[in-house]
Amino acid sequence: MIERFLEYIAVEKRYSPHTLTSYRKDLEGFSQFLLQSEAHQDFGAVDKKIIRNFMVELGEKKIAKRSINRKLSSLRSFYLFLMKVGQVKTSPLESIQSLKFYAEKQIPFSEEEMSNQKLPEFQPNKGSFLKELIIETLYQTGMRRAELVNLLLENVDFSTLEIKVVGKGNKARIIPISEKLAADFRKYLTERKPLKEWEMYFFINPKGKILNDKFVYSTVNSYLSLVTSKKKKSPHILRHSFATHVLEHGAEISKVKRIMGHSSLASTQVYTTANIEQLKKVFNNAHPRAKKNVDL
Repeated sequence: MIERFLEYIAVEKRYSPHTLTSYRKDLEGFSQFLLQSEAHQDFGAVDKKIIRNFMVELGEKKIAKRSINRKLSSLRSFYLFLMKVGQVKTSPLESIQSLKFYAEKQIPFSEEEMSNQKLPEFQPNKGSFLKELIIETLYQTGMRRAELVNLLLENVDFSTLEIKVVGKGNKARIIPISEKLAADFRKYLTERKPLKEWEMYFFINPKGKILNDKFVYSTVNSYLSLVTSKKKKSPHILRHSFATHVLEHGAEISKVKRIMGHSSLASTQVYTTANIEQLKKVFNNAHPRAKKNVDL
């Protein structure tokens, strides 16, 4: 049934390969849990108690609450499918609540940290141009890691300086790019040597194949370790930095929402929170009560 479900969300829901991989991993992990704890893999025999035991085991393995919630979400979708095709009458997750947790604050990189002058290893004659381009593309477009990995060659339009990316729920959106990034793209295309089965993808690894998530993550983490001591150095923090910086420079939040591919404005608003130093600067420069030697 797992394969039927994956085929369903791939064909009917048109979910991305990255999402399919996550669902497969979550469902196969749960199937293995059933075999070990219940001595069967009958999804129709699963009840709330088994789901709770699964959650307990994940907690004992020190799995993060966010990851546990993602696994529960995968199971919810799976059981909705089983109900749809008549394999089960009710879902064992019907009254199961997601775990509450306080998300760790994501601290964006500063503009200084993202300056090319601060990244000597990114210069083409001193390092990998592909790795430099990965960093710059993530930072200049705000796209997700999976969106970069699956970017198609045909979706890069040099005439309009735009790229089309396919995000969550297979929703496509247009992102503008700078002339400098477009020039770097053109340069990369002269060096890119894909194997035939991967030539449809824009970004290709040195072996001629499509990039994988691990390669992108390690690129971001290792290169940004050169310029920052911040703990979080992931592709998502580059996305966070993009949104923070363009909003700080006056971009309209509704337009940033569209570029980021957010389904709601609330998702974009989290990037509008200025740090205390910025607030101090605004206050000291603009508020009448902040002037020195104010005569009360």
